[in-house]
Amino acid sequence: MTRRRKIVLLTATIAAAGLALGVARARDVPRIATGFVADILCSETFVSGLDPRRNFTETTDAMPGTNLITWAMEYRVDRVRKDVTVTLFGLGRSHAVYREGLGCTLEHGAGIAAVEPPADDRQPALLPEIAAPSIVPPQSPELAAALDRAFTEPAQPPYRRTRAVVVMKAGRVIAERYADGIGPETPLLGFSMTKSVISALTGILVRQGKLKLDGPAPVAAWKDPDDPRHAITVDQLLRHTAGLALGSSLEASLGSIFEPVNRMKFVETDMAAYAETIPLETAPGTAWNYHDGNSLILSHLIRIAAGGTPEAALRFAHRELFAPLGMRHVVLQLDGSGTIEGSGEMLAAARDWARFGQLYLDDGVAGGKRILPEGWVNYTATPTPNAWVGIGAGFWTNQGNSFGAKFRIEHGWPRDAFFAKGTIGQYTIVIPSEKLVIVRLGRSPNWPPQADGVFDLVRDVVAATREKGKVAGMN
Repeated sequence: MTRRRKIVLLTATIAAAGLALGVARARDVPRIATGFVADILCSETFVSGLDPRRNFTETTDAMPGTNLITWAMEYRVDRVRKDVTVTLFGLGRSHAVYREGLGCTLEHGAGIAAVEPPADDRQPALLPEIAAPSIVPPQSPELAAALDRAFTEPAQPPYRRTRAVVVMKAGRVIAERYADGIGPETPLLGFSMTKSVISALTGILVRQGKLKLDGPAPVAAWKDPDDPRHAITVDQLLRHTAGLALGSSLEASLGSIFEPVNRMKFVETDMAAYAETIPLETAPGTAWNYHDGNSLILSHLIRIAAGGTPEAALRFAHRELFAPLGMRHVVLQLDGSGTIEGSGEMLAAARDWARFGQLYLDDGVAGGKRILPEGWVNYTATPTPNAWVGIGAGFWTNQGNSFGAKFRIEHGWPRDAFFAKGTIGQYTIVIPSEKLVIVRLGRSPNWPPQADGVFDLVRDVVAATREKGKVAGMN
């Protein structure tokens, strides 16, 4: 396609958006696209230390349809100022700013909230060490073959672009591998795996008596009993049944830029405040609709319950969750108002994601101390009615009879598996019956489901670790 034809196509796309969405919303479309790219390039350049050119290619290749606009994108990475600016055909300028200890935040022209990064309080970890500092080679030929397959690229697209795999059995790493430029201490974006962390932080506040699952969620904007949103509960926010009319966050494609939830994420400074203004599409608790607004509202509730300031929320997360688990390479990124961007902005090393999974394998207990409320892990994995993908209260699940659960089980996943999942190929999988935690991070298309190789990885690892005597420390 010639450059002239591409320009005509891009212009027509924006014009069509204007007809379909109205001028105000269509004007946001370029900023949504550039905001997504600016945020990722900033995060994974200055936090992860990845090459921005390679990162741009791998990320956009994993998102169907983006090649229609990426040719018109220009990005500038300023390593002195530590910021990233992205434009789309000269339009939709987005600017992401890095701050030490806080990662990157999109800046929309009005500045961003000043926040002190969390101090390292040197709190001792309760979870025992999961591995020696050096990379743990596969402890059997079968595990080596499983990792070989996970990192082998198909001859043609869609490509897997696996970045990290960590396999833990009974609390010890028994195999791990990383792509070039990545290692055991490299923080990587978990995307929507962040939602599972927000679920855990919510659970801690429930254990402390500062939040309740049932009854009206303490959202100030919904305090009027005559407001139909007053009935929304924390449980419904966790399960994506609150009913807010924000569109869907299930897809990572060009088409998803038209969803109002993405205006919230890439145009608004205070994301939760925007989500809290949205009217209901369905009555609370009556329909399932997965979108990022639910997790951002929970992030706001966590901030309030933890003390009200960004610093208090970050201290709470590190003191109550990350430090006890020994998660030492974690960055929780914020929106412009200073609230944790809990829908998809946590970076953590693959081993740290594995430590998080181990907490759930151990029923919410670390080193003999209860971190999550009793029964929380089972609650988390209990399926949400009408959630066809198979999802519980913060984790995806193979329990129940959803289409997603049946599909995964037919492809070799154990029935009791549940997992944190992030778009374009991020997984922390917990399999209690096998004492396994499997972490896989990469840049793979969401469709077809086999594109990221995770079905093969789970099946191969389960088979390899069931062979007694093959792997040290399995029993």
